[in-house]
Amino acid sequence: MSRSTVLRLVNALPEPEVSAPRVVGVDEYATRKGRHYGTVLVDVETRRPIDLLPDREASSLAAWLAQRPGVEVVCRDRAPFFAEGAAAGAPQAVQVADRWHLWHNLSEAAERSVAQHRRCLRVLAPPTSRPEPETAPAADSSSPWPTGHRFADRTRARHAAVHALLEAGHSRRSVQRQLGMAWHTVKRFADAAAPEDLFTGQWQNRSSVLDDYKPYLDDRWNEGFTNAWKLWEEIVPLGYKGSYQRVRAYLREKRTSPRPVTARPPSPRSVAGWILRHPDTLTEAEQLQLKSVRTHCPELDALTRHVRSFASMLTERQGERLPDWLDAVRQDNLPSLHTLAAGIDRDRHAVIAGLTLPWNSGVVEGHVNRIKMLKRQMFGRAGFQLLRKRVLLA
Repeated sequence: MSRSTVLRLVNALPEPEVSAPRVVGVDEYATRKGRHYGTVLVDVETRRPIDLLPDREASSLAAWLAQRPGVEVVCRDRAPFFAEGAAAGAPQAVQVADRWHLWHNLSEAAERSVAQHRRCLRVLAPPTSRPEPETAPAADSSSPWPTGHRFADRTRARHAAVHALLEAGHSRRSVQRQLGMAWHTVKRFADAAAPEDLFTGQWQNRSSVLDDYKPYLDDRWNEGFTNAWKLWEEIVPLGYKGSYQRVRAYLREKRTSPRPVTARPPSPRSVAGWILRHPDTLTEAEQLQLKSVRTHCPELDALTRHVRSFASMLTERQGERLPDWLDAVRQDNLPSLHTLAAGIDRDRHAVIAGLTLPWNSGVVEGHVNRIKMLKRQMFGRAGFQLLRKRVLLA
């Protein structure tokens, strides 16, 4: 038989009979990533998929749950449309926020907090003495422009060419024709005894629109941030009106200038990893570095305490401690954690249930990964009806 016949027969197969679920896990899957999503529902107790919905709207989930009044627990992530759908379709059910998503959200907030206090990480970079720069022979100590500057080198070359033709007996008109210069330019070069006499005027001591922002660029450079485009994007909101090329030229000069090889401080991501990992898994060097950071930065010390308190609350299933944890977070100057605390507070009951009950959405995430595999197997033929059949009959 043909491939189309096989697909038609698969579509005609009856759906498996499933018992009324008591604990339901819900999550989204992408039929076209970034544009269109569906919903997968899993019986968490039997670990089998129950149904697929063609969208992730709250109304669709509410209608599905309303037809199954025996649902007692709904495991979900913290997406608002799933929260609304579960509340509308199964008001009797306990909503449980997934613990992995809670820890993931805390990890992102912790990394942002460390990045906001990256200056504190400089204490981890060992001090190095800057070597004395080697004195290079200069063309002329009185010259305001060093050898190698494009304006200075061009001026010296044109001055030499003009005087060479004049010493060979050519007139100034002849020099003008041969070199393609204007009459006044030839006269100016001919009247100058040395090219250094021409280094006056607009090239010297001219202020730049970048001058007010060079201290900021220097600080960011010393922090190890050397991307010219990103730095230009950072100073534009501060009032910089100049071009990106001017910033790039300034950083190129810093990049090509001789400088000592110094050990860079650890990245905010690395320090956030030390904070998020269990203290027993850190090496002795990492423990000493984290201790140094906490000593020099009260905010990162408070962040470490809050993260470890949340980890203890999560692993020991002590959700009743969540209100006290939220109050403690709000007492410290940690804006990223304040944002996380505000989001948790809006979903407090589900988060407390997630930190207390044994249910989670891990099995649902596994089925989402399997749906990705089935979509790739049926590339070009993975319509919703066929995909639903394969997921339910697997």
